[in-house]
Amino acid sequence: MTIATARMIASSLLVYPDDLFLSRRDELESTAKKLDPLFGRPLVEFFDMTSKMSLDELQRHYVEIFDMRRRCSLFLTSWTHGDTRNRGMALIYFKEIYKDAGITMTDEELPDHLAVVLEFAALVDPVEGNLLLGEHRAPIELIRDALHAANSVYAPILDSVVATLPPMTREIEERARALALSGPPQEFVGLSGAVSVALEPFSAIPALAREGVQI
Repeated sequence: MTIATARMIASSLLVYPDDLFLSRRDELESTAKKLDPLFGRPLVEFFDMTSKMSLDELQRHYVEIFDMRRRCSLFLTSWTHGDTRNRGMALIYFKEIYKDAGITMTDEELPDHLAVVLEFAALVDPVEGNLLLGEHRAPIELIRDALHAANSVYAPILDSVVATLPPMTREIEERARALALSGPPQEFVGLSGAVSVALEPFSAIPALAREGVQI
């Protein structure tokens, strides 16, 4: 079982849950159970924690956590670029990396959502995707901490994501410490619903099992 598979499952779970989630739930859970326990066990924990929740309950929880709480924002550049212009340049940076890998995104699409980056790393370009995730380890760590503080069922998913990342350096530890003092800028709250648009460029990629990704 590979890190790519764990990241793909996490990506699928970090978007707004809908009927597609229900149709794929059993398959995703079964695959998670076959992963290395380091990053598979937390994913299984998410499935256990949500086994008794209805889709409506999970949807309400998703909105309450990711749309209403600044410190749980899944948009990585909202943590690192408080100035609108600077964030715009950071988004261009993401888009250029995707473009070089053959994925074109429009100006309306948001490429920095963690689910998008995880899917890119899992299915499109593992090397560049891993670099993107490593560069943004500080906000990813802080999102995980915020989800645990909120007792969210999504916290274990971030545990799995963090387990797939390379070791934290001193520089990243310092950035995480600095970011923890302020949190993300308020102007970027409430955008998580737009991730379905951001994921569209990847929708043409066949399902994981048909892509030859080793699981």
